[in-house]
Amino acid sequence: MTQVEIGRGKSGRRAYALDEIGIVPSRRTRDPEEVSISWQIDAYRFDLPVVVSPMDSVVSPKTAIQIGRLGGLAVLDLEGLWTRYEDPTPLLEEVATLDRDAATRRLQEIYTAPIDDELIGRRIEEIRAAGVTTAVRLSPQKTVRHHKAVIDAGVDIFVIRGTTVSAEHVSGRAEPLNLKQFIYELDVPVIVGGCATYTAALHLMRTGAAGVLVGFGGGASHTTRNVLGVVVPMATAISDVAAARRDYMDESGGRYVHVIADGGMGGSGDIAKAIACGADAVMVGSPLARATEAPGRGFHWGSEAHHPELPRGRRVEFGTIGTLQEILHGPSSLADGSMNLMGALKRTMATAGYSDLKEFQRVEVVVAPPQR
Repeated sequence: MTQVEIGRGKSGRRAYALDEIGIVPSRRTRDPEEVSISWQIDAYRFDLPVVVSPMDSVVSPKTAIQIGRLGGLAVLDLEGLWTRYEDPTPLLEEVATLDRDAATRRLQEIYTAPIDDELIGRRIEEIRAAGVTTAVRLSPQKTVRHHKAVIDAGVDIFVIRGTTVSAEHVSGRAEPLNLKQFIYELDVPVIVGGCATYTAALHLMRTGAAGVLVGFGGGASHTTRNVLGVVVPMATAISDVAAARRDYMDESGGRYVHVIADGGMGGSGDIAKAIACGADAVMVGSPLARATEAPGRGFHWGSEAHHPELPRGRRVEFGTIGTLQEILHGPSSLADGSMNLMGALKRTMATAGYSDLKEFQRVEVVVAPPQR
C-alpha cells in the first residue's frame, strides 16, 4: 500500500471519504423494480439494509415499531432518556427549545438520571409486542451491569456500540468486558463497534460477533475529530473492514460477519457508496432525524453529546422534511438525496446492472473529487 510522506519523521496511507468516490455504471442496466435490497443477519431478515442509529433524537419505542414495519431495524439506546425517565417527552420538548450554547450543558444534566432496569424491560417488551424485531444498544462500559435485564426481556439483537470498541480493552481501574466470553454465553446475535481498521475489525470478528460496525458513529452530530483528533475516512474504513471479513471467512472456514457502515450516511448517495465499498447494511441517524415523527423534533444528537466530562458531539438542528415513510420509501419532493433513500438505492443498483446487495458490492468505483 502506497505511503504518503507527511514529513521526514512520519508517513501515512492516503484514505478516502465517501464523497471522494463514485460508482461506475456497467454495460447492463436493470429495471429498479427487479432489484432486491433485502438483508439478513442471523435468523432475522429485513426488506431494507437500514439499521437506525441508537439516538434519542431518532429512536423511541414508537418510532422503532414504525421503522420495523417499514422494513428496517431500529436500535433503541438503553442509556438514553427512555430508560431513565417514565415519560421523557417533556425533556425532549425542552431540548428542542434550547439555544445552542445551553444545549450541551442541559443535555449533560438530564442524562445524569440513573438507568432503570425495570424501564429497560418495559421498553423492550413494548417493541416486541408490536411484532417487529427488537434491537437495543449498550456501551461496553454499561453492558456488564445491565445485560441481564436486556436478555430477560427477550431482545432479538444486542448492539454493543461505542465511539471505538476493541476486543482488547486495557484498564487498571476495572475488569473490562470480555467480549469473546460474553458473546459466547449469549443466545442472541451481537453487533459490535465501532472500528475503522482491518486489524481491529478482524479481532472483533474473532469474538463471535454477528456484525461489526464500521466508523465512529454520530455522523453529522459528533465532534470526535475535533476533540480527539481521531478520524478514518469512511470509504477506506469500510473497504478495509470488508477485507477483514473476507480473510476471516477463510480463517474460520466460512463464517460470515456482516459489515455495517456507521456514520456519515447523510443521503442516499452515501448509502449506495457505502454498500459499493463492501458494507452489507448502513446505520443511519441524521436522515431520519428529519422525520416528522422523530422524537428530537427536528434536532439531532447522539450519546457523545452528553458525556459528563468530555462531550464529543453537539445538538444539531435539521428541521423536518417529511414522514418516515417518505424519507425511506418516498415519494420525494426534494432533489438532494434526503428522501426516498431506498428508491434511490434501487435505482443506483439498477443503473449499475446489479440485482442484489451482495452483487452490488462488486461494482467498480473510481476516485472522484467531491463537488463543492
